[in-house]
Amino acid sequence: MNRRSFLAATGAAAGATLLAGPRALARRRDRLRIGVVGVGNRGAGNLAAVAHEEIAALCDVDRRPLDQAAARHPDARTFRDWRDLVAMDTLDAVVVSTPDHAHFPIAKAALEAGKDVYVEKPLTHTVSQARELRELASAVRAVTQMGTQIHAGANYRRVVEAIRAGAVGPVREVHVFCSKSWSGGERPTETPRVPEWLDWDLWLCGAPPRPYHSAYHPAGWRRFWAFGGGTLGDMGCHYLDLAWWALDLTAPTSVDAKGPPPHEETTPGWSIVDWEHPANGARPACRVSWYDGAVRPALLAPLGLAEWSNGVLFVGDDGWLVSDYDRHVVGPEARARTFTPPPPSIPDSIGHHREWTEAIRGRGATTCPFSSAGPLTEAVLLGNVAYRVGKRLAWDDAAGRVTNCEAANALL
Repeated sequence: MNRRSFLAATGAAAGATLLAGPRALARRRDRLRIGVVGVGNRGAGNLAAVAHEEIAALCDVDRRPLDQAAARHPDARTFRDWRDLVAMDTLDAVVVSTPDHAHFPIAKAALEAGKDVYVEKPLTHTVSQARELRELASAVRAVTQMGTQIHAGANYRRVVEAIRAGAVGPVREVHVFCSKSWSGGERPTETPRVPEWLDWDLWLCGAPPRPYHSAYHPAGWRRFWAFGGGTLGDMGCHYLDLAWWALDLTAPTSVDAKGPPPHEETTPGWSIVDWEHPANGARPACRVSWYDGAVRPALLAPLGLAEWSNGVLFVGDDGWLVSDYDRHVVGPEARARTFTPPPPSIPDSIGHHREWTEAIRGRGATTCPFSSAGPLTEAVLLGNVAYRVGKRLAWDDAAGRVTNCEAANALL
């Protein structure tokens, strides 16, 4: 079954229950009944983070993490095929922790089946999927959350408050840098036997067929366009989230990118991406730039920030602020001496996953719903599109398309 027919069949099967199911019912149980798709690696972390609720179902195409998760949750039903889990009419919600290419079909089916949904970052594998998923979540009034867990940290909150209080004056440029590199190599030509513990056809989840290879599973898939988005796809939503939040960014009007010559199969060893964001209210227009792998912003060393390996640097008219996950610094020294941080105004988080489960219980709001995670994911993935076509892209957000490059639209 090819990807198109796979997704069409999934949508047809799930569409009959649209707007029905648990979301239409009052929450009367003490604990939510949650199904988790993908329970190894990052999925194991997500599973542990929602274990305060009832873990009713577990799914993984790899029997090894599935068996381990089942041992910790012996009352949960276990599945190899996510469609069987989503079909359970007793589930309240579904957590999706699969490789990127499987996020969309699973989340879409779960939303259509009346479940609330948590999806790891990036929200989807393509730009158009991100838009479709957020529109669907809005239409069915689902409680959603994207897995940008650092959004719940206290440091990010203090940075947002400081930038909004004018810590560095109006911000016209932001430099986001990440030293990680998911990249390189060729498509494997060997065709080893599929391990007995893995269902390879289910792992492909509608992606174009190719032989199993250990280069893809369990983690190397991030290096291949067919399944992931390289370093930008892996880390962009975490770091760019801070800039979007602090500056209340809206969709970019253009995206440009450069790196080594694009490879048809695998993601680049480094990239630099520039997004041009329009003014929003009193905030001026702003350029946000991304650097990954060995490349870094040229102004780090002159500012005395060479030791920062990952971070977000806000450059304002009156100074600068740099932050990573756990710390932030205002500069230059003269600006730091005169700036008084504002009193905390953004409440502490009860925990990224608990935000979601408590919002489900009370039909409330989360901090990273698909309504905001969708546009952020679109912008991140547009960076990869610009890199792959080698052209500055003019983006029409209302239409959801590139206006100056049909080759780019083919990758959306």
